[in-house]
Amino acid sequence: MDMNQVFLETAEKQFLYYKQLGEKAMAQLESEQLFQSWNEDANSIAVIVKHLWGNMLSRWTDVLTTDGEKPWRERDAEFVNELTSREELLAKWEEGWTCLLEAIRSFTPEQLSHIIYIRNEGHTIMEAIIRQLAHYPYHVGQIVFAAKMLKETAWDSLSIPRNGSAQYNGGKFARPKARKHFTEDELHIEKGEEQQ
Repeated sequence: MDMNQVFLETAEKQFLYYKQLGEKAMAQLESEQLFQSWNEDANSIAVIVKHLWGNMLSRWTDVLTTDGEKPWRERDAEFVNELTSREELLAKWEEGWTCLLEAIRSFTPEQLSHIIYIRNEGHTIMEAIIRQLAHYPYHVGQIVFAAKMLKETAWDSLSIPRNGSAQYNGGKFARPKARKHFTEDELHIEKGEEQQ
């Protein structure tokens, strides 16, 4: 298989995995908790979502023909929350991720070495994807951490539960060796199944 195609498929699965982690974390909170922050310098989950939304739309809209920092982006405004409901927040979340995933799915393996720009700094498409594979999970981690701090009842683990490593590993090692991406179990992807 072409390694560039493998890269694109892997990147998409990684993005989908972190999208799912954020959604599972936010789903554990009461709506009002999505808008809470500890102090003036701390971002609420709503603000983090708004920032991800703004970044994703700017970076991945017309990605092949325009700079990734769009003139219409108002980055500073992303850190001022005006969202008032879970539904509004989740609509922004979906809009941003949809923009990103549609861009990733539109690339051909040959395009990964194509140069695009972010603030006039040239990146190959592969480098731009890697840049965001570091950036977006960073913020999803903030969402997960904030959700764990805010939740007042028991936290439903998003990965291997505490003291569950032996059982988890036992299940993995009970299967025959196979080439697959680790997210396939988490995302319930069958080998060869098309992403949705």
